[in-house]
Amino acid sequence: MDITSHLTRTVSPAVLEDDHSPAKKNLLEQFYAIFAARLADNTTYDRFANESITLDDQAFYDRVWTDSSQRDQIARELAGKHDVDAIASRGLIAMAAPLAFYEIKSLAGSTPVPQFLSDNLASYQHHIPAWASTVLPGTMSASTAAADEPLADTVSTTTTAAQPQQEEQQGGFLKALLPIIGLIILSALAWALLRGCQENPEPVATPAMSQQVAGASNIEAASLRVATDENSELYACRMSVGDETLQTNVMAALTAAFGDEANKCRADVDDHFTVDMPVAAQLTTVLPILKSIPNTSMVIEGDTITVNTSDALALDQLIADLKAAAPAMKVQAERPLDLKDEIESSLFAATNAMKNLGDNPDPSDVARALSVQIINFGVDEATLPEVNKELLDQAAQIIAEVPDIKLLIVGHTDDQGSDDHNNELSRERAEAVKEYLVSQGADADKLATRGMGESEPIADNSTEQGRFHNRRIEFVVNDEPNSANDGMIISDNALDPDVNPLDSDNDDLLPDDDDATQDTAIDPAS
Repeated sequence: MDITSHLTRTVSPAVLEDDHSPAKKNLLEQFYAIFAARLADNTTYDRFANESITLDDQAFYDRVWTDSSQRDQIARELAGKHDVDAIASRGLIAMAAPLAFYEIKSLAGSTPVPQFLSDNLASYQHHIPAWASTVLPGTMSASTAAADEPLADTVSTTTTAAQPQQEEQQGGFLKALLPIIGLIILSALAWALLRGCQENPEPVATPAMSQQVAGASNIEAASLRVATDENSELYACRMSVGDETLQTNVMAALTAAFGDEANKCRADVDDHFTVDMPVAAQLTTVLPILKSIPNTSMVIEGDTITVNTSDALALDQLIADLKAAAPAMKVQAERPLDLKDEIESSLFAATNAMKNLGDNPDPSDVARALSVQIINFGVDEATLPEVNKELLDQAAQIIAEVPDIKLLIVGHTDDQGSDDHNNELSRERAEAVKEYLVSQGADADKLATRGMGESEPIADNSTEQGRFHNRRIEFVVNDEPNSANDGMIISDNALDPDVNPLDSDNDDLLPDDDDATQDTAIDPAS
């Protein structure tokens, strides 16, 4: 994960808007590296870790660097380096800081932000200039001081060796010496990074594991994903919540907006998620707004609402209406699909989730971690992409070592193509994942597969992004009792929900032994 590149893609356009100045873009890219190095310091981060930072909080920059002289130095140095007006430089930085902070927190997921940034120092260290050593704390400043410029450009070794007292009297000795210190302790920093910056690190010879400390928070924000069809009816619905109380409240709002269609909403109720949702009180207003527009997707996670629809004018109005209905929430349009970034980010998040599983993990946590990754099969293909194999290698080892784990690998497609073709393609893709896991040591008896085709969308199929989200592989716990609105723990019977086989409705999702006449007028009894 290249953090500076990610922030350049996601934050810079929001800061610069219609200004396409390469100088300002480069200035921001270098600032992101300095900013990330500052947030990697626990003392700095702890000052505002529990604050709710709004995206337009331009005073946030002042709380990251409380020393005004350091703030001025950053703006001045970046302005000079990139030939940008100093006042404009300060304004760009102040606008970028809260947005970059939000993106970094999103990338970190359940990993503490300072740990995440320390673990990924190599991805942004080369952007940090030598002069930044004076505005970065402790070890971080020493280790990054020489990252951007040659030593000869920043300090004369002859001068610092022959005249240390004179330099100290002039107040410049510390600034000059820090780059040298950085070179001396660089190897020590590399060793520390291999330890993962943990309080109880793994031995250097083993991969750095971000073990979950007892009592430490790895809770994810409760979320709701909803989509409407061409008739503005509920097309897809998925929620992840921390308890049944929140599930009940969300279901009540869904029922008020969509009636009995709300019963199709799948829920993952687990203490892995928070028990509150900032927008919960406004859902009875928010959901009817969504319902008013056909072929629309909405994802609510934490304090952010992300929406998309194929109608650009309707999208603008939707965002405006949602902002009015939920003024405390950040409302944004879904970004254009960046396939490479989506895949890299998903694998990065999945790898972190796998590292946090610990010994003898709960099967549901394993399933959830594996489902984070995007397995992007080629068009109409079922050949497993090479990029996913490293993570699946780890998964195979865990599956082999955990005695009571049984997982169902479920393939899904978008709505392009016939139902029969999509069912078969999704099954073949799920089988490809299973076959690879087995080839790497996983017990085949612990793994089952299903192909669901296009029958369980999580987004609308009218946009490129929606179809992308619908084409997916999910891992779920197998052979567990299935409860109402709980689609994350699936039994074999749950996938054949024909509760009234004598009616005229064919409810089976897939053809199976008891239903040789799927898609005909009568669905015979089992």
